Amino acid sequence: MLLTGAEIVMECLLREGVDVMFGYPGGAILPTYDAMTKYPQIRHVLVRHEQGASHMADGYARATGRVGVAIATSGPGATNLVTGIGTAMMDSSPIVCITGQVPRGAIGSDAFQEIDITGITIPVTKHNYLVSDVRELAYIVKEAFHIARTGRPGPVLIDIPKDVQNEKTEFVYPEGEIVMRGYRPPSKASDEQVAQALELIQNAKRPVILAGHGIMMSGASQELRELAERAQIPVTLTLLGKGALPESHPLTVGMMGMHGAAACNFAIQEADLLIALGMRFDDRVTGNLKTYSPNSKKIHVDIDPSEINKNVRVDVGIAGDLRAVLSQILPGVQQQEHREWVGQIREWQEDGDERDILHHSTGDTLLGAQVINELWKHTGGESITVSDVGQHQMLEAQYYPHQRPMTMITSGGLGTMGFGLPAAIGAKFGRPDEEVWAVVGDGGFQMTLCELATAKQENVKVNIAILNNAFLGMVRQWQEFFYEERYQATPMFNPDFVKLAEAYDIPAMRVTHRDQIEESVKFARSHEGPVLIEYVIEKEEIVYPMVPAGADLHAMLRRPKPGEE
Repeated sequence: MLLTGAEIVMECLLREGVDVMFGYPGGAILPTYDAMTKYPQIRHVLVRHEQGASHMADGYARATGRVGVAIATSGPGATNLVTGIGTAMMDSSPIVCITGQVPRGAIGSDAFQEIDITGITIPVTKHNYLVSDVRELAYIVKEAFHIARTGRPGPVLIDIPKDVQNEKTEFVYPEGEIVMRGYRPPSKASDEQVAQALELIQNAKRPVILAGHGIMMSGASQELRELAERAQIPVTLTLLGKGALPESHPLTVGMMGMHGAAACNFAIQEADLLIALGMRFDDRVTGNLKTYSPNSKKIHVDIDPSEINKNVRVDVGIAGDLRAVLSQILPGVQQQEHREWVGQIREWQEDGDERDILHHSTGDTLLGAQVINELWKHTGGESITVSDVGQHQMLEAQYYPHQRPMTMITSGGLGTMGFGLPAAIGAKFGRPDEEVWAVVGDGGFQMTLCELATAKQENVKVNIAILNNAFLGMVRQWQEFFYEERYQATPMFNPDFVKLAEAYDIPAMRVTHRDQIEESVKFARSHEGPVLIEYVIEKEEIVYPMVPAGADLHAMLRRPKPGEE
């Protein structure tokens, strides 16, 4: 077939199994948009800002495990993708971003809407391309998808000059496996590594599993469960690891880290063996590295060799696919019991329950914790929740237990406010039969609220829960604790969110009391398209526990028990 570069892009996307792409047209990408008319099999979703496109592609990828696709024009269109690309990079999410570029002859001349997007995105992409020859385009697209989805997944950008999109060449789809010099993602552990890991597991008295995002990405939830149950090892979860093991499982302790469960952090600090699976020991998980789990041996399994010994020195470091490595280890794991250790952890959990605000809150004020917990109850804990970043994000992690992988989606590494709404739209496109809730704060929501128009135009059934405390809540909490309550630039003037939704012709409801939450869930479910619920919550609610930045992991600020205030 003799095709233009634009048609080659669409043909390759079709062969990669792409069914939806998120984007915004402009001059330098118009040839590809024109080619879309010949490929009705691929749905194009018109966003209102390119940042929304990259977040939607990311949400789609996280919900499905498949590669999400975003597309934009040159210049500001391309740069507007960068925050979403950085978000995907930090959280190892496979997306491919396609951008238009000025014609080859104009590159370097400061032409209208010219920007060096490949140079800009070098630090935040797994790989990127500037296509200079239309004959290479088909192979580049296939290679980009291969890079995005294999090894440690991540974002890839393809920048295509406008004249390359218009130029014609004979299209030959590159069949067969992609082979790249220098790119060989590790897959298995050596026999010696397996033997070393088994010895540590067998001899441990106080073992703890640290389960991260890599569990879901490698499809290793069943292997994780088998390891935990066979050796009776308590499991702690990273923020992005929630759902790796059902949170109702008796061995699941909860989320670790800065706002994690106290029992998790105590268990990590008192452990004699940490088994870190598909996680990267980031600072929000470890606290002070000098005092982090000081008496434990450590096993670390991760697909990315650069993560091994990067932040925490380990005794056995295995670079490989998590599911493959666990499949090697499991046959040698013996049945064990750690009754005393599990009992100690349960005591810590009971102490945490006594401090839980849900058990001793009084008054009519609606708490964010109540909203999240009631949403969990009334959705049966089965929905996909996509949270933005802030207090509501941590409350979702604490009060919405997840039973299935890939049902909790949030921006972890970059902490991107504005992620929630567009990522929820992308997740719904990826899993249209699932109930999807976007849990957002009043601050982050206003960063990308223009995507309400996208949700309405595309009739996407996303339920939007705004936790409105009229503050930048997490920043305000830090100001209360560490800046003597000087609330500089954190109180917020907000619009009437219900009227705002109505301006987009989106059904909306305001909730001010706990007994209205069940009604709000029924209201959201009664409409086919997007629905917005505004929950007016306590302005100065505190998320406990909290490990101050750089403090020891066990040195948590905790909510006092009743009578201790």
